[in-house]
Amino acid sequence: MYRPPLRLHSPEWFTADDSTLNVALVYPMQGPAGIFGPTCEACARLAAEEVNKAGGVLGRELRLLEVDGGADPQRVAEDVEALVETGAVQGVTGWHISSVRQAVAPRIAHRVPYVYTALYEGGERTEGVFMTSETPAWQLLPAMRLLAETRGVRRWFVVGNNYVWPRRTARAARWYARDCRGRVCGEAYLPLGTEDFHDVLRRIERADADGVLMLLVGSDAVRFNRAFAASGLDQRCLRLSTLMDENMLLGSGFEATVDLFSTAGFFTSLADRNTMDFHGQYADRFGTDAPTPGSLGESCYEGVLLLTALIERARTLDVSAIGAAAEHVSYEGPRGLLSLDGRHVRQRIYLAQADGLDFTVLAQLRAPHELL
Repeated sequence: MYRPPLRLHSPEWFTADDSTLNVALVYPMQGPAGIFGPTCEACARLAAEEVNKAGGVLGRELRLLEVDGGADPQRVAEDVEALVETGAVQGVTGWHISSVRQAVAPRIAHRVPYVYTALYEGGERTEGVFMTSETPAWQLLPAMRLLAETRGVRRWFVVGNNYVWPRRTARAARWYARDCRGRVCGEAYLPLGTEDFHDVLRRIERADADGVLMLLVGSDAVRFNRAFAASGLDQRCLRLSTLMDENMLLGSGFEATVDLFSTAGFFTSLADRNTMDFHGQYADRFGTDAPTPGSLGESCYEGVLLLTALIERARTLDVSAIGAAAEHVSYEGPRGLLSLDGRHVRQRIYLAQADGLDFTVLAQLRAPHELL
């Protein structure tokens, strides 16, 4: 029988035996990203239950042990390394910001498989790390091209939090804007947890931007949306985010989502067989009042499935053997039948526009090689 995820400091966490395979589920329980933490946990739990109903992993029960990925990155890395070092966990997955991944990966990826589920800036090559989510070349470039073609966006202003993902994504966006016969006309980077956007909004207005590229995390993006709409800038330029789910729309409020676009590999409004099956299973398990399983939380479902597929394909927990077999790994989930390319999952990416508190999917974006 499936057991619920264990908390890091639960007295049960060290009772692993040969009948179980314990996985550290690292997701934000605090900070700006805590807004979608509950969906991360629920989606990962649902995937683990389904894996166990199908026989587990190498015949062992899959158990999730929760780690707060919203804490200081070095603290998270220390916690995860301690679990790996003591043999309490045999794998790691979850959604957490890139600063956490950069702290965790060097400590544990050569020891246990590590499936990182957050969209990120690209370029991760640490042995033993596998990625399920979007990168700028596949997500941002085609979205910027489509908005340049359909909305005539030429002048972009970047607003991001001050860490590696926004800064490296913005660096790519400068190239993409030029490719779209435009340019980035301003950039602002703010600490996680920022509440006052007055100065940034004045800079956007003075720059006469056509579009704002939002690279803000969770509740920071929610507060920015509210301030943006209150300033009237939503009547002058659109917003594009690569990290915006339905829970963040709900937090922003109906009046703060005008001309707001998001690009991702999953939206709750998609209605194909895979997504409909997922929504039905999620509702059956957690009820209709459960947090909406947006792209960020749903990525943790993908992470559990990919970790399972990697181990099952290699028939071992050895990281080197898992890496050697990875090119032959595929799995089917809410985002369809997916496989790995260079330890990254390749998937369909969509552009959607906010319609109040939901997203309307406008188009499936063309892959980078199709844009040449």
